[in-house]
Amino acid sequence: MRTYGISALAALALLSSCGTKEKLEQAQEQNTALNTELQATLATQDSLFALINDISTGMSQIKDIEHIIATPGALTDESASRKTQLRNDMIAIREALQQRRERLAQLEKKLKDSSGSNANLMKTIDNLKGQIAEQETEIATLTNQLSAAHIEIANLGARVDSLSSTVTEVTTEREQARQQATELTDELNTCFFAIGSKSELQKHQIIKTGFLRKTKIMPSDFEKAYFTQADKRSLVNIPLHSKKAKVLTNQPADSYEIVEEGDQKILKIKNAASFWSISNFLVIQVD
Repeated sequence: MRTYGISALAALALLSSCGTKEKLEQAQEQNTALNTELQATLATQDSLFALINDISTGMSQIKDIEHIIATPGALTDESASRKTQLRNDMIAIREALQQRRERLAQLEKKLKDSSGSNANLMKTIDNLKGQIAEQETEIATLTNQLSAAHIEIANLGARVDSLSSTVTEVTTEREQARQQATELTDELNTCFFAIGSKSELQKHQIIKTGFLRKTKIMPSDFEKAYFTQADKRSLVNIPLHSKKAKVLTNQPADSYEIVEEGDQKILKIKNAASFWSISNFLVIQVD
């Protein structure tokens, strides 16, 4: 009995040890995750502080330009080089604002994607959004004032205008190319066929024949207006409205067949590519 008691105590101690080890590992994992989250939060804070400094610098730059414009006679007294510098400064500030807006959006996304939440950081981001919006309004106001003072700042919108112009040109060229491709495709798929009796075909100079002379099909002066225009891609069956019919042009014999439906013949194209490979013209005699 005493031996069994000792064994039971040893087993209990072993289970307790295993449970303690598992809890310790879980605690270490949680600690690692917390450290990772903490590092990410600290990195976000550092980025926000850097962005705050940049926004503050941007506001100082805007205030400097605002002061110059507000000074009576300052613009008229400025040299050409100084006016150019003002214009370039405006361009640089506008581009910097766009970059800061993008950086702020990235930081906001990181915070929203993180497992934890930090209300203070999100509030800071909202405040910075407001400051950037105010600076953009200031820039727009200064732009109007500079334009009114006859200082050329066309380059402020040059990139947008250039991009818009390029998009328009590309769209126009693409549409023209599409239309040309469509027209060329339609032209390549245009075919012509003429159906008539021997006398009708002779009358319209589509065939020429004579005593002991081989029939000549489509001489140089044939009447093209007598032909019906069609599209190779959709032309499959040609009703011949006759009990007799034969193809006079050189379409490959295995690319079509003439069948009888009811009391008339119908030409059925079995292989359009082969059928029109020799010529885009088809002449059928129906007597």
